Amino acid sequence: MLNISLDENELKKLALEEVRKRVEEIEEGMFLIDTKELCRLLSLSRPTVEKLFIYDPNFPSMRVGKKWIFHRKEVEEYIKRWSIDVRKKGGNVECD
Repeated sequence: MLNISLDENELKKLALEEVRKRVEEIEEGMFLIDTKELCRLLSLSRPTVEKLFIYDPNFPSMRVGKKWIFHRKEVEEYIKRWSIDVRKKGGNVECD
């Protein structure tokens, strides 16, 4: 006879972790993102994203009608270079 016991909380944790992994996989597969997704990706507010990135002519952005869109991989590469530069300059960013 086989006896199986499950911890409900541990099972929930495992399920949530698998869902998170799948969501990350889907997000990574997104080729283009919009401003809302960019803000979420950077964990920054829209005004901050606009001041720091969107209006910077070097930032990889495109305007389609009234909507800004961004190539996800280009944004990730830009942010990597930007963050290295910020750290070299002391790690502080002024957003005013």
